Amino acid sequence: MVGFEHETDARRFWDAMRVRLQEFSLSLHPEKTRLIEFGRYAANRRKQRGLGKPETFNFLGMTFICGKSRGGKFLLKRRTRRDRMQAKIKEVAGELRRRMHQSIPEQGKWLKQVITGFFNYHAVPTNWAALGAFRAEITERWRRTLSRRSQKGDLNWTRMAKMADDWLPKPRILHPWPNQRFAVRHPR
Repeated sequence: MVGFEHETDARRFWDAMRVRLQEFSLSLHPEKTRLIEFGRYAANRRKQRGLGKPETFNFLGMTFICGKSRGGKFLLKRRTRRDRMQAKIKEVAGELRRRMHQSIPEQGKWLKQVITGFFNYHAVPTNWAALGAFRAEITERWRRTLSRRSQKGDLNWTRMAKMADDWLPKPRILHPWPNQRFAVRHPR
């Protein structure tokens, strides 16, 4: 992923990159390599041309979106890719089905590890809604699995909410904004 202010610079870089890779008998993947208008002024420029909102792109499990902050300034929004999140939920549901008859503390410990691992990667600013949705969906899948353990095992939401609070971590943003993360001061 490479960013440029002007399209001409991007095209020049693209051509130079293609030539450089050909020297090593490599090539750019035609489906993965593309130029898109993205950034601070993309929305206004596309609106002037009547093209609508700027395109989004997927990179490393996240969808990158041109957005605005509450104050109306440009904000790069990152969301967990929906397909990746659904695949992880499906994987967890299958494993829960396999672990159905384990004790609740054993299941809780395992689910805590799964959710903590997901949050460790995806807990970036502007992704709060996806984290909450992931935890809520995992809680629902756990409730369904526990309800299937016996014929009269329908679990009420009050009890399930308490179990989720006891065992599952709550969503929180773990990674700071880049301007905070890279603001290093040396004692010199």
